[in-house]
Parts: sequence; structure tokens; C-alpha cells
Amino acid sequence: MKIHTSRFAAIEIEPDDILFFRNGLLGFEDCRHWVLLADADNAAVAWLQSMQHADIAVPVVSPRRFVSDYQVHLEPADVSSLQLTAVDQAYVLSVVSRDESMLTMNLRAPLVINLDRRIGCQVVTADAQPIQFELASLPTALRKSA
Repeated sequence: MKIHTSRFAAIEIEPDDILFFRNGLLGFEDCRHWVLLADADNAAVAWLQSMQHADIAVPVVSPRRFVSDYQVHLEPADVSSLQLTAVDQAYVLSVVSRDESMLTMNLRAPLVINLDRRIGCQVVTADAQPIQFELASLPTALRKSA
């Protein structure tokens, strides 16, 4: 199946590549079908591309790559909706954001995906995690360009 995107042009995906988020993502509640795409320039980053809107792609990273002891405590309702039967079925990603001077990842609202079932949800945790974790400071030239 071919999908058209504003960031990656037209790409070919398999139906099994599609992830279903019943409630969408925060700020993108109407986007329920997504595909996870690798970043050709940075192995640490992937893109969650909306199937409904070609212009919506969200950068994501594995939080454990940057915070080795990061854990997500799921509510029983989340475990049930994700149809998780084992801890190793849960794949966790954090959304990357950019402000004027830095790149951060959101540790309080991770994406949890059951890769076996191809379903995911964004959970807002009550853990004592910082909301934003700084990934990198941006060079002055990049700060002005966006």
C-alpha cells in the first residue's frame, strides 16, 4: 500500500505496519492510524507518521536510550486496552519536542505499543519522572531558522 506524506513523499508500507491508537495522540486525537518510520539520518530517531494526515509526523525516541532506568507504570485499564500479557510485549517511545533552544523528550506522556497486536496508546503517568528531558541544545543558527 502506498501512502503520501509531506515529509517523506510517497512511501510503500505493508498493512501490518499500521499501528492503531484508539484515542489518537495528545493534540492529534482524530489521528488513530499511524506507521512508524526509521529516520535515514539518525538511528536514534523514528517518525510516527499519521495515516489520516500526510502533513503530521511526530519524532519519537526510545527513552531508555537516554535515561537507562526509565520505567512506565501502566494502569490496569491501559494494560487491558493494549492487550498486554507480558512486559516484553510493550514497546515504549517518547515524543521529541523542539523549543527555541533545545530538543526534549516527554517522559510523562509516553507512547506504549503492543507490537504483536499493532495497537498503542499514549499514557499520562503520575510517576515522579520529569516532564521534559533535555536531549540536546540547538546551535544558534538552528534556533533562528525555525
